[in-house]
Amino acid sequence: MESKIISGSKCLLELDKWLTGKKTMVVCGKSAAFFSDYMQQLKKHEVVFFRDFEPNPKYESTIKGRDIFLSYKCDSILAIGGGSSIDVAKCIRLFSVLDNDYLRDNYVDPMIPFLVIPTTAGTGSEATRFAVVYKDGEKLSVNCLYSIPEVVLLDGSLLKTLPDYQRKATCLDALSHAIESMWSVNSTEESRTYSLKALELFFKYKNEYLSNTETGNAKMLEASFYAGKAINISETTAGHAMCYKITTLKGIAHGHAAALVNQYLFPYMIEHIEDCIDVRGKDYLKNILRKIYQITGNLSDLIDEMKLPSVLATDDEIDIMTNSVNEGRLKNNPVKLGHEQIMYLYRCIFG
Repeated sequence: MESKIISGSKCLLELDKWLTGKKTMVVCGKSAAFFSDYMQQLKKHEVVFFRDFEPNPKYESTIKGRDIFLSYKCDSILAIGGGSSIDVAKCIRLFSVLDNDYLRDNYVDPMIPFLVIPTTAGTGSEATRFAVVYKDGEKLSVNCLYSIPEVVLLDGSLLKTLPDYQRKATCLDALSHAIESMWSVNSTEESRTYSLKALELFFKYKNEYLSNTETGNAKMLEASFYAGKAINISETTAGHAMCYKITTLKGIAHGHAAALVNQYLFPYMIEHIEDCIDVRGKDYLKNILRKIYQITGNLSDLIDEMKLPSVLATDDEIDIMTNSVNEGRLKNNPVKLGHEQIMYLYRCIFG
């Protein structure tokens, strides 16, 4: 399924056209209040706001949203925000046509118009079939092609108010998506094309983005979208499998955690190419890793440049992290990793 993509100055006009004649649930966080032009446009139409969810959304919050969607007889859904807002909207839309058993392996097409306006350049959720929610403290991934929105508005002006830390962490998430998709055992020619496009945009416009320029914001939003399209095909690898518990235990942003892992995972794989499990072979993997390095250089240098907060972990926390890694995601990694290797990498990350 392909989304219709609108960018730049056409976004507000497209939003007005899309909302006309609908009763729309708007899923957004508190920060949406900063986007005055969009909020004024929304208030001209029949909308129901849903904000009652967390940054790492709980499954129960999506059910609450579903019930409100149905009780107000909404017929469309719009997400404006970062990955949490978009993921909650995806779940509400999928769950709204079900009576129970909301977490399942297959879903029916809800046939509910769905528009997404991302306000961070990182998660790429606007381009993927995945949604992440937490139930009883455990991360759950909803995987369904019907999660992909019909329309996406990419407006770089919405990134102007991003706090400095979130600006850095979210773009590192996009970078992690692009490089992990590139080396994933599930990569295809199409996904690698998207990854390379994302990497090209990231490094060409990184400094402008970090300086909060109009062009930099617009281009990083585009990079995030292409990185999302890449992982929609290939899925993520050990970098993401290892970062989730860092996020929950240490309270840092997801993109920050993913970058911390990948700065050590990348050189580890180069040094352990003999443990390649990609059926395309060691030479193929060498070429892919070489191509990534030619573009990215040393990831540790990039992260040092970002001047992110230091993160420490105790031995007990490292044990918890090691035991929490989802083995299913490790199967996507091109170099075999077991319990001992995972613990070694965590110890590298935390010194």
